[in-house]
Amino acid sequence: MQDQYAPSGYIGLWTRLEGFRREDLTRALERRTAIQATMMRATIHLVSKRDFWPIAVAIDEPLREWWFRATKRRAEKHRLRTIDARGRAFLQGGPKRKKEILEALEIPANDFVGVGLWTQLVRVPPSGTWENRRADLYGVAADWVGPPRSTPDEGEELLIRRYLAAFGPASRADVASFTGLPLTTIDAVTQRLPLRGFRTDAGEALLDVRGAPLPPPETPAPVRLLPTFDATLLVHARRTQILPERFRTMIFSTKTPQSIGTFLVDGQVAGTWRSEDGHLATSAFEPLPKKARREVEQEAAALAAFIA
Repeated sequence: MQDQYAPSGYIGLWTRLEGFRREDLTRALERRTAIQATMMRATIHLVSKRDFWPIAVAIDEPLREWWFRATKRRAEKHRLRTIDARGRAFLQGGPKRKKEILEALEIPANDFVGVGLWTQLVRVPPSGTWENRRADLYGVAADWVGPPRSTPDEGEELLIRRYLAAFGPASRADVASFTGLPLTTIDAVTQRLPLRGFRTDAGEALLDVRGAPLPPPETPAPVRLLPTFDATLLVHARRTQILPERFRTMIFSTKTPQSIGTFLVDGQVAGTWRSEDGHLATSAFEPLPKKARREVEQEAAALAAFIA
């Protein structure tokens, strides 16, 4: 689950899990059964301890290559690798804040990207929790989680299965965009996985995990409130069946690339929400049926109680 802003992880789990409480996630982070780290697409994610190392080793080299292409800093590779090694040595003494790392290494803020570029780091609680939202306390993953025991092949298979289980049916381009894995890797992995194939009306090939539920189109979908950075809207494809194209600019813009709080009615984005003085204000993009309005109000009241 993407967790670029700490409360989004809590709200994202609340909207998906019955009976979820804020302390459930905080406790999982403290007990190291949930791990918070920079992962796919160089963004902060929440993953289970079991999934952390397989995914981390799978994306390690592709993520670094993607970063060098995106930043055009490949010529600085040797210097950044030295920063990474110095940062790893400094963090052997225990988790440190970003400010402490910058001061100890005597590097400018724009060189902090070198710290963790080769050494997998985690965000250590209490940072990145509901109570301490700035996720800037870093630790070496091998110290916090334990040493890796997965191969890249195992991690690639797990990551693709996880993506398809959440967002399939999906095209190979969708998988590549979300995971950061090269298309050649995705083709090799999907050929050896037991997957199910589909085709769109336009003939595009889609993949999904076997046994994934395929409810009929008339199946009702309950109202759900989504936080910013929610992966449902950030699956790196123009999923117009979830976010109607006419509403896209109301959610994403140069000022709000992370999206804003939204609510779904019958599985589609139908409006926005925001917290105001202890309650949630909702705003529908178009008039809603009476029953849907009532369900949105009920869900908003429940979320207001959760975040109070």
